[in-house]
Amino acid sequence: MDSPSRDDELLTPKIVAAVHKAFEQDIPFNRVLGLKVDSLALERSVLSFETRPEHIGNFARGILHGGVISAVLDTTGGLVAYINALERVQNLPEEDRLAILTRIGTIDLRVDYLQVARGKGFRATGQILRTGSRVAVTRMELHDARDELVATGTGTYMIS
Repeated sequence: MDSPSRDDELLTPKIVAAVHKAFEQDIPFNRVLGLKVDSLALERSVLSFETRPEHIGNFARGILHGGVISAVLDTTGGLVAYINALERVQNLPEEDRLAILTRIGTIDLRVDYLQVARGKGFRATGQILRTGSRVAVTRMELHDARDELVATGTGTYMIS
């Protein structure tokens, strides 16, 4: 029998359910964005969304607003920071590990817009670059439905 993976040990069913609820339902702006948590893992987490009329910045060309891109990348970075912060507090009770989710905050965000973003849906992936005791640094990418890279981001997050 296989031993549990590191992700399975940290991402208990209660934590996974709480992350889905927080990122898909509880945060009002995420509801406006229509974000869905596709996968959670220490190595890489994924959010996705379908394009809505209110996401469009250039209505004549049907191009996604840069603020939507930035917000999605920021949210993805915060998600990745949280998932990786769990490793640092793995010995705490589950309720205390869940509470960290409410303390994540963006310190710095850099976004590089690589090409126009248009289409029906998008996928944001994030990975951790470094996690310390108080700060996490992440790298994010936004891909369109054709898997074309449209933007990248680097974020720094308070995790304590």
